[in-house]
Amino acid sequence: MTEFNKDDYLNDLPDVDDVTADAAASSTAGSAASATADSAKAEQPASAPSAEGAGAANAATEGASESKPTAKEEAADKADDSKAASDSKPDTAASADPDKDADGTLTPLGKAKKEAADYLEALQRERAEFINYRNRAQKEQERFRQHGIIDVLSALLPALDDIDRIREHSEMDDSFKAVAAKIDKAFAKFGVEKFGEKGEEFDPTKHEAILHKPDDSAEKDTVDTVVEAGYRIGDRVIRAARVVVASPKN
Repeated sequence: MTEFNKDDYLNDLPDVDDVTADAAASSTAGSAASATADSAKAEQPASAPSAEGAGAANAATEGASESKPTAKEEAADKADDSKAASDSKPDTAASADPDKDADGTLTPLGKAKKEAADYLEALQRERAEFINYRNRAQKEQERFRQHGIIDVLSALLPALDDIDRIREHSEMDDSFKAVAAKIDKAFAKFGVEKFGEKGEEFDPTKHEAILHKPDDSAEKDTVDTVVEAGYRIGDRVIRAARVVVASPKN
């Protein structure tokens, strides 16, 4: 390593007078440039705006002119607003029936509703027809049932008349009475009603008079003797009661 020599270092330093002269020269040059710039700025007219200021003013003027619409533009904007409002307003004719489109055709939901209504109408019609058929079948069944009872009763009428005569003119033993009672209960079960009693008023709709005899005590036609009892089912007379009628004298 080289040893430091103080004398050599001091000899290499610049002279103080030279450094002072250089600094003075630099300061003088800067002052002269600043003075030249100030004089040029002072000579520029005060009324002439700078380029940047003029650009800003022009931009502000153009923005103001563009932001203010003309009368024609205002009318066009109002027309557009009215059209938009009319477009946004729902169509009352179309919205009156939600099941139809604007052209009047049925929507899929409308078609489904119509099909369901048709099925319901057909079902109700079929149900009404079935109820009518059931009622007719019940009436026919009841009518056939009555015809069967009438046929059996008509076939047994002579035997029933004999039982009645035995009851009236002779004594019946207990076994015969039990059989007669069972027959009466069987016919009552099927709705067969026996009628015709001595002393009741004569009724030509249910009595058949085989003989009229005058009677001083009679005030009106009255059943005096029941020859054969009558039978009916409900309001239908199967056989009228054959009776002898006691009539008042003229």
